[in-house]
Amino acid sequence: MAVNVAIFEDNRLLREMLTQLINGTQGYSCVGSFPDANNTIQKIQRAVPDVILMDIEMPGTNGIEAVRLIKEHYPAVLIIMQTVIEDNDKIFDAICAGASGYLLKNTAPARLLEAINEANAGGSPMSPSVARKVLEKFSIFRSQSQKQEFDLTEREKEILQHLVKGMSYKMIADACFLSIDTVKFHIKNIYDKLQVNSKAEAVAKAFKSGLA
Repeated sequence: MAVNVAIFEDNRLLREMLTQLINGTQGYSCVGSFPDANNTIQKIQRAVPDVILMDIEMPGTNGIEAVRLIKEHYPAVLIIMQTVIEDNDKIFDAICAGASGYLLKNTAPARLLEAINEANAGGSPMSPSVARKVLEKFSIFRSQSQKQEFDLTEREKEILQHLVKGMSYKMIADACFLSIDTVKFHIKNIYDKLQVNSKAEAVAKAFKSGLA
C-alpha cells in the first residue's frame, strides 16, 4: 500500500521536483502539493495524507503554526519539516509543536524517500547536523530546567543525601550538628523546591534527577 504524501512548499521548482519524485517512485503517492499553509485544515481534509513534507518558512501561515494546527485536528498525521537553515529555536519549536522529523532541503532524494518511510514506521528522521542541534538544545533546556526547579543549597543537598540513606530527623540533626527544628525547616524547603509532599517522593525525585 502506497504512503500518501502531501507537500507544503512555496518554492515552485522544488515543489514540482518533490511531486515528481514521490509520484515517480513505487510505494509513494503525492496526494496534495501546496504553495502555502493557509487554510491548512481544509487542505488536509482534501488530501488525507499519511506523511507531510512541510516547509518551515512560507507566506501567511508558517510551517510551525501549520504543524500545531494539524496535530490538534489530525494527531495521527506525521510531519517532516524541511528547511535550508539550521535554526536552533525553529528546530526546537517545530519538534515541540509535534513534528516527527527535520530535514535540510539539500537532503538527497533517496534519503528523503527513506525518511518518509522511517516517519511512517514510527521513526523520527533528522539530518545529522540537525540531530546534533536538537540534542544540544534539549541538553541546555534540561539543565536550565533543573536549576530553576531545584536550586538546592549545599546544606539542603547534604540533608537530602541523608534522607536518601533513610536517616531520621534526629539522626540528620546529629550528623549535621543542627537542631531538629532547623532540620525540619530545611526539609520543608527541599520539599518546596522539589515540588514533592513526602520523604518517599523526595527520595524518588532525587534518584530520578541524579541528585542521589
